[in-house]
Amino acid sequence: MRKFIAIALCCFFLSCAEKEIKQEIKVNGFAQGTTYHINYISTDGINYERAIDSVLIEIDNSMSTYQKKSIISQFNQADSILEVDPLFMDVFTISKEVYRVSEGAFDPTVAPIVNAWGFGFENTDKTDSATIDSLMQFVGFDKIKNVNNKIIKETKGVMLDFNAIAQGYSVDVLCKMLESNGITDYLVEVGGELRAKGNNINDTLWRVGIDKPMPNLKTRELEAIVNLNNKALATSGNYRKFYKKNGVKYAHTINPKTGYPVQHSLLSATVVADNCALADAYATVFMVVGLEKSKIILNNNKNLQGLLIYSDEKNNLNTFITDGLKDYIELNPNK
Repeated sequence: MRKFIAIALCCFFLSCAEKEIKQEIKVNGFAQGTTYHINYISTDGINYERAIDSVLIEIDNSMSTYQKKSIISQFNQADSILEVDPLFMDVFTISKEVYRVSEGAFDPTVAPIVNAWGFGFENTDKTDSATIDSLMQFVGFDKIKNVNNKIIKETKGVMLDFNAIAQGYSVDVLCKMLESNGITDYLVEVGGELRAKGNNINDTLWRVGIDKPMPNLKTRELEAIVNLNNKALATSGNYRKFYKKNGVKYAHTINPKTGYPVQHSLLSATVVADNCALADAYATVFMVVGLEKSKIILNNNKNLQGLLIYSDEKNNLNTFITDGLKDYIELNPNK
């Protein structure tokens, strides 16, 4: 009898040990001039906040233009050549591919033009066609080459700014860190760019909201909710960052091929992809090229899905959704 009880108790404790207790761990903070929010499902209760901070610091040391000693700052100050780290090279390589596919609409060398237009909104009275023309000689990603892990600029004065891809790339690196520690269910967000894997604590897909692209809204209104099925998502828009001069509205997105702010009907571009660096970069591309060219790029690249929100002649909001995203999106959830 005692032997039977002992065996029963042993089986009971083994059963309890085998049954994993899941909990959701949340890590929030500030980095790269913005905020980050990371949620992941854990069975051991380990908080990876210190590891997360280390990853973000490492990326800043490589690609932050606000740090004078970062690799990208050193490159921008150098005359011609600089050896870079693997993080920098990853972003450089991805950027080159998007630059090629977008026919120059994505170009990390556009920084001097962005600064000249005063974003954020300073010294705009000094911006004229002569200024823009003089700076365009420094724009063109083809002016920078990669040779044996060294970045070489063919024109002195050319600078790099990975602002349109760095946050998305940061998300990817953080996801890789979590997965290396056995985390299989997570939602990682940096500056609004995010990536999800697995399910949330309720064992359903992670859900994220897409803002209605209207300026001066007193409260946040959602245009859509996306259920992310092991995908990354990034959104870019011109509805908040703009200024008016002589009655003309200038968006914060600069067309690298012209040197001037874009003017078209596309208000917001949301891109869903396998990794967040690509989603981030293509969201920028779409805000540069506008609605119709964005549709063409989406149609030619089945690895990208998108939600494009645009205004018609009567300033009514309209949406374009790729077929691969329709089963995972809910439009106008506030209605």
